[in-house]
Amino acid sequence: MTGAAVALVASLGIGVADAAPTSAPRTYPTGATPCTATAKACVDVDGRTAWLMDGHGAIVRGPVSVQTGDDEDPTPRGTFHVQWKAEQYTSREYLTQMPYSVFFADGGVAFHEGRQDTPSAGCVKLDEADAKAWFAYLQVGDEVQVT
Repeated sequence: MTGAAVALVASLGIGVADAAPTSAPRTYPTGATPCTATAKACVDVDGRTAWLMDGHGAIVRGPVSVQTGDDEDPTPRGTFHVQWKAEQYTSREYLTQMPYSVFFADGGVAFHEGRQDTPSAGCVKLDEADAKAWFAYLQVGDEVQVT
């Protein structure tokens, strides 16, 4: 993460990683996630966990708990790229608020703030603090891997 990105995340009061100094993210072996080193966001659908990564194999936040889709509306798996972001967004299909949306797959699939006790319609729902962190950190074009 660049110094500017660390400063942005810190200015939002959301911390980059648990007890990590702002000068450098805490690093872990790439094997600590199911994703490759090139990912900036990693999601383990079956484990309902996600990470933010630096694109070189280091974890900068996570693992965090997430809620994903169910059998009717599964979260798509594969390698994607952030398409666009919206701090406040309302799903046109479900008329549901999706704060801090980071869209990464066709069909309106995004990371966003949402309840953790119900499945999504294919999105990756995060609690408020994590949704803010994902929104601040991820940029259009960043690689997202969903396993």
